[in-house]
Amino acid sequence: MPDLHSGGRGFNSRSVHHNLNSVHSDRIFNALWGMKKDGLADTTIRVTDRRLRMICKVVDLDNPERVREYLAKKEGKNSYLEGLADAYCRYARYNGVAWVKPLFKRSSQPPYVPSIEEVTILVSDAGKKYSLILSVFRDTGMRPIEVERTQLRWFDLNRGSVNVETAKYGAARTLKLKPQTVAMLKEYFGKHDFGLNDRVFPKARTMRTAFQRIRQRTAEKLQRPELMRISLYSFRHYFATALYQKTKDILLVKRQLGHKRLENTLIYTHLVDFRDEEFTVRAASTVAEASKLIESGFEYVNEIDGTALYRKRK
Repeated sequence: MPDLHSGGRGFNSRSVHHNLNSVHSDRIFNALWGMKKDGLADTTIRVTDRRLRMICKVVDLDNPERVREYLAKKEGKNSYLEGLADAYCRYARYNGVAWVKPLFKRSSQPPYVPSIEEVTILVSDAGKKYSLILSVFRDTGMRPIEVERTQLRWFDLNRGSVNVETAKYGAARTLKLKPQTVAMLKEYFGKHDFGLNDRVFPKARTMRTAFQRIRQRTAEKLQRPELMRISLYSFRHYFATALYQKTKDILLVKRQLGHKRLENTLIYTHLVDFRDEEFTVRAASTVAEASKLIESGFEYVNEIDGTALYRKRK
């Protein structure tokens, strides 16, 4: 059995329970080890560990009514309190404690979707390594944890795609990469001796910290405080909203995001502004003409009498 509290794989020294009595320490360990055996992500186990230790400093974990009172009195957003309750649910489950989770009503706050200009500014000002990483987020809409887990073998640079083994029990999927991103990936891989099963990007926490520094620097340099609204996850919202605006196909967006439930995808239908639906239309009858239109930002629509039609928003 790995020592989860002393730096076993996926854990660090902060998991040592110096201030807990032996009973609680053992029972928290029992919950964490049960989660590990059930295949829960190491990040989920670490968060559960931290939250249980915090609750344990105030109330007896084996007294569910005291835990319920603690959650009722604790200040914080309902989403945060629900996270604490979820951690205790795992403790109760793996230690045979009878417990009914309280109901928490989350506020319905739509996610912020950055504009293409804002995304382009951040990608361009990020430096070579993080320009690549942010380009992958922009092109694919992958979750930060999925980018963290990305292995060299997931990429098919000849086809310009990445095969994603999804997080959160969603569906695996194949996502396209822009030619510029593929070129950056080739250069990046050429400078590193990655094996096929090696992870090629930093941990999600490291990427978030680096992005916050990039965002802060760029916002101050350009006097664009609105850039501070953008998080690493905002690139996923940008991807989903742009894809739905382009295709009007919610099922395609669902597949590309790796969602299991359509309800999680439907939010993006409310984030699209359909007022601007005017297009410039061009026709192409040769490969050369079609190539020029695509390079200019036109997208293929249909073919009539052997002539391909393309369009681009005005």
